[in-house]
Amino acid sequence: MWQIFPGMAPDGYITDPQGRIRPRHNRKGGKAVVAALAVGALAAGGTGLTTGGGTAGGSATSAHGKSAGKDAARKGQRGEAWKRIGLRQLRQTAHAATACGSHSYGQVQQFFRKHPCRKLDRLLLAIGDTRGNTVVVSIAWVRMPTASTAAELKELADTDGTGNVEPLAAGALGLAGVEFTGQYYGSRRDGSLVVIAEAAPGGGRPDPAAMDDAAEVAAEFPPP
Repeated sequence: MWQIFPGMAPDGYITDPQGRIRPRHNRKGGKAVVAALAVGALAAGGTGLTTGGGTAGGSATSAHGKSAGKDAARKGQRGEAWKRIGLRQLRQTAHAATACGSHSYGQVQQFFRKHPCRKLDRLLLAIGDTRGNTVVVSIAWVRMPTASTAAELKELADTDGTGNVEPLAAGALGLAGVEFTGQYYGSRRDGSLVVIAEAAPGGGRPDPAAMDDAAEVAAEFPPP
């Protein structure tokens, strides 16, 4: 996860894990617009999405909570993983495809045209905090032919302005208009598997720390 370190990066910028200063917003040099709340579309019975009335805050968790969330995520325990970081799952939609090139953009798309993936699974879900704020999370599991091509893909996708795998369209969730900018981002590689996760505000005023945590935890989920 990229973090802001006061005194190291100027306002509006972040310092990544390699110590490089980068713009805080639009990390990928482009927008993947997939979701924001359609007011009232999924609010019935307290199980759908709401625009929320809460303020930012109240969702941030301790380092221990995030670590426990990642542990639960690695075991495939989604409900427990979200609970550990103070969130709960509301709705989700999933899709599997093999044509990575047609579900990506930028240099990542060009990479897939030269190095086709073996399988792509994508998941879009909405999670909420206790104050009615909503976070939308996109997860992509990309299976490459070899560990070396997977490593190349991860390095490319993690780099500013290179594009990425497109998040799922959110019509099935009743959402429209949220922008995934790469500000809240997590990724990992396990052999030939690359997992890419992003989070974005979906309604109300979710805590930025909670969105950071959600992306990092989401990247730990095993493929479906």
